[in-house]
Amino acid sequence: MSALAVRGLTSRRGDREVLSAIDLAFEAGEVTAVVGPNGAGKTTLLRHLAGLDAPAAGEVELGGKPLSGLGAAIRGQRIAYLAQAASAYWPLRARDVVALGRLPHGADLSRPARLSDADAVQRALQRVDGVRFADRSIDTLSQGERARMMMARALATEAAVLLADEPVASLDPAYALETMAILRAEAARGACVIVVLHDLGLAARFADRVIVLANHGVAADGPPAIALAGDVIEAAYGVGFRHILVDGVMQPVAWERRD
Repeated sequence: MSALAVRGLTSRRGDREVLSAIDLAFEAGEVTAVVGPNGAGKTTLLRHLAGLDAPAAGEVELGGKPLSGLGAAIRGQRIAYLAQAASAYWPLRARDVVALGRLPHGADLSRPARLSDADAVQRALQRVDGVRFADRSIDTLSQGERARMMMARALATEAAVLLADEPVASLDPAYALETMAILRAEAARGACVIVVLHDLGLAARFADRVIVLANHGVAADGPPAIALAGDVIEAAYGVGFRHILVDGVMQPVAWERRD
């Protein structure tokens, strides 16, 4: 049984169909990268997987059960969602922001933390190397440090499914590599990790599986070397690519626009 799946999922935005009758299944212990051109439906798919938006048709299943039939608390415990450009706008301690990830488990932030919640927060901070600034106000942290705290908040949920929407956007290369390593480590612990990426090089290097969305559907689905093959992504993006082999990993490089 797959950790998460969509069956015949169709999504519309107004009169426009974004995704059309797609079927996908996601497994525990894998990093799946979702890529595709702007407007292809990457964020839309992730929001459906998180149960934040209801599809126009079809169903999302979590552990073989319809996601729509599960209560919000159960969904929150089993699915962690890191939104695109997630941030915090209150002068909270970074540790308290991370503790928000424990709310689905019944944490009450107005009282001293339960041992289970405090331990989960500490483990999440350790995973992102954030212990050293955990007691600083989050509005004093750099963009990269805040991104670590947002990731830690998702990790603190200790969910079986981790959804991350462009978690490396606007990060410098060091933070981007660190973020992808964290996602790989979560999959190694048994989580089902699904991440939306624009950086095809990171997808090729860190993902077990790549799904290419284009033209309202799935243009490719498979190991990076297959899903990111030249003809597939050239048709999806309308760009000519060159492929460079680096340490055994084929890296696609956008080379020329094709009109």
